[in-house]
Amino acid sequence: MLSQSLCAFASEQSSCAANKGAYITGTVISAPKFAEGSSREGVKLSHTRLNLRSDQDGKTYDVAMDNVYAIDYVKNASTMPSSLAAIKVNDRLGLCGKKYTSGTGIHWVHSNCGDVPNTSAPNGWVKVIAASGSVGASKMRSQDYCYLWD
Repeated sequence: MLSQSLCAFASEQSSCAANKGAYITGTVISAPKFAEGSSREGVKLSHTRLNLRSDQDGKTYDVAMDNVYAIDYVKNASTMPSSLAAIKVNDRLGLCGKKYTSGTGIHWVHSNCGDVPNTSAPNGWVKVIAASGSVGASKMRSQDYCYLWD
């Protein structure tokens, strides 16, 4: 099972690099919390935030997830999408995104709407890693609101 986990990690890390992102795995140490945001074209740009302790460097990362990219985002809801609310303390996640330039955190952990990925706008994700080492599909792959940035 360990070799399966290492293969999954290497594959995810390689895929993230190809998508121009920084790859972090770790354990959730604070439950997801809803954070209000501004609006754009009548759509609330809220976030879900949590803290994750990184396997790579042991640091605690602030993870900012844009709710509009969640697979089950409800337009203008004042709560986080249920797929993100389902993330629990001690869950293991694989994140592909952009590290903060100041402080310790990661954002842009979502689809980049089919644009060519670059280091400023990677094609990122949030995936749950099961105890078996298997990696789930990204919770942040919706492209329903990509038009907001066209």
